[in-house]
Amino acid sequence: MKKSNKLTIYIVIAMIAGAILGYYIHENYNEQTIASFSKNSKLLTTIFLRLVQMIIAPLVFSTLVVGIAKLGDLKTVGRVGGKAMLWFITASLVSLLIGLVLVNIFKPGEGIALSNADTSGAKDLLGNTKSFSLINFVEHVFPKSMFEAMSNNEILQIVIFSIFFGVAAAAIGDAAKGFIKALETVSHIILKMVGYVMNFAPLGVFGAIAAVIASKGLAIFAFYGKYLLYFLMGIGVLWIFLLGVGFLVLGKRVPSLLRHITSPLVIAFSTTSSEAVFPKLSEELVRFGCKDKIVSFILPLGYSFNLDGSMMYMTFASLAIAQAYGVHIDIPTQLTMLLVLMLTSKGIAGVPRASLIVVTATCAMFNIPPEGIALILPIDHFCDMFRSTTNVLGNSLATTVVSKWEGALENPAEA
Repeated sequence: MKKSNKLTIYIVIAMIAGAILGYYIHENYNEQTIASFSKNSKLLTTIFLRLVQMIIAPLVFSTLVVGIAKLGDLKTVGRVGGKAMLWFITASLVSLLIGLVLVNIFKPGEGIALSNADTSGAKDLLGNTKSFSLINFVEHVFPKSMFEAMSNNEILQIVIFSIFFGVAAAAIGDAAKGFIKALETVSHIILKMVGYVMNFAPLGVFGAIAAVIASKGLAIFAFYGKYLLYFLMGIGVLWIFLLGVGFLVLGKRVPSLLRHITSPLVIAFSTTSSEAVFPKLSEELVRFGCKDKIVSFILPLGYSFNLDGSMMYMTFASLAIAQAYGVHIDIPTQLTMLLVLMLTSKGIAGVPRASLIVVTATCAMFNIPPEGIALILPIDHFCDMFRSTTNVLGNSLATTVVSKWEGALENPAEA
């Protein structure tokens, strides 16, 4: 059995074990013990996520600079980047539109009771939203220090610096070849580290699932069943769209791609972090047949501009909150909201619970009570599982499709 298949099995076992233990704790202990258990269980997830975050910044920088240098010139970089942005913008608009249409058809917000709000959890998000402005947007896009961007894992800022650095290295030509070769060696070392770090994934998954089930219990689905069901329908429609386009471009290779990214999908689902699988996903896409220079260029861009699951949730959640408070928003205003979300969502890539921060800010902008975010917080962890998984699928397809368009997708025998 392949090592990646074994890892997937171990992660699934960890999910089941975590759910069983979490449910047992929830049903048999008092609130104080449950809170203590959840806090301690999350330490396992924290260890795993911090290990992954430790290698993301150097991996993005080294692979992206090498990828751009290998692409050769500014014209090629612009062509590949243009194709990527065409996919990102189209996928983002479709994702937002799916959320908008479904929330108008099913009206999930009308079934949310105000008594179920998680007001304590909403306070932090409301605090983060106060600084959400045009200035904040620009600060999250353009770095003032590469070292600060790397220490904070600001992927978009690292991408901006790396693009400038890579283009400059390509422009210098032969003088930069020695440095680029050394940087390529660094990227291979970091990818080797990925294998070591992924061994901790089952522990991280176990801690995450056990903590949330212990805290929320299974009764949470009784209150929010319809909301979650309608959201999952939206995710299903989005998957059909993404895979449909994937089949049009990649043909019969889509099932093979899904097999390659199974492990990253499961890790993203169980840890609610698409960022956690970035190194592993890079490795699997290269194994699938994408050229490393394309993967190292497109994937970091995708993590900043192409979070399809999160985009769909933003319109869905914003309008659901409006429905819960009985705030009527006409269609032209909803379309304006869609365009606003299209822009504002790009400025906070890498921020924890970024989707909810954007939703909170958008509610305030369109006269929807921003404290309404408390209404959807209790079920948000479970929604985030599917958001994160969809983000990984979207970025995998974006990278492989651009590779195909560039004639840089090897067949299985060559790969």
